[in-house]
Amino acid sequence: MSTPPLDWGRLLVAQLEFYWDNHLWPRLNGLTDDEYFWAPVAGCWSIRPGPDGLFRTDGPATRRRHPPLTTIAWRMMHIAVGCFATRTSTFFAGPGSAHPDADMFDPRHVPADLPHTAADGVSFLHDTYRQWHDHIADLDDTSMRTPLGPKGAYFSAEPMAALIAHINRETMHHGGEIGLMRDLYAALRRTARP
Repeated sequence: MSTPPLDWGRLLVAQLEFYWDNHLWPRLNGLTDDEYFWAPVAGCWSIRPGPDGLFRTDGPATRRRHPPLTTIAWRMMHIAVGCFATRTSTFFAGPGSAHPDADMFDPRHVPADLPHTAADGVSFLHDTYRQWHDHIADLDDTSMRTPLGPKGAYFSAEPMAALIAHINRETMHHGGEIGLMRDLYAALRRTARP
């Protein structure tokens, strides 16, 4: 009796599903606006309104070796926009996409205005997750192996499966930070009570 071939693409999708369903999504239950914007130290990156009143993330587009601590809002938008929305927009854009020529690092993929409240942030994260998840869940083995091409920028030779593995890592990494920030927030509130 032969063993059926491993569907490693399905394994990647199942990894993200398990993390989302059992770890990240339950940890967002009851998130308040105070927690969403909580900055435990000076200089935290967050999301905030610019001169035009539209909310955007703090921080330069380039990587810093030691970036500042970030708020839950910043981390949620990093996952929602930096991981899910921009990659969905890049690789799964439907007819009428505003930027069909844009690679996955093009800032035109970023929404002009980010959620102003915890409830809206949670809803936005959920929606961007569902869109990304549903697209990658539909990929077959050939699509998983296909190089990203020009839309992958300097990762153009990497297969779609490598991008999915990276997005999974980023989601788990920043999702764990969100959980820790919620734990710290709750612990500090308990110790502050008389």
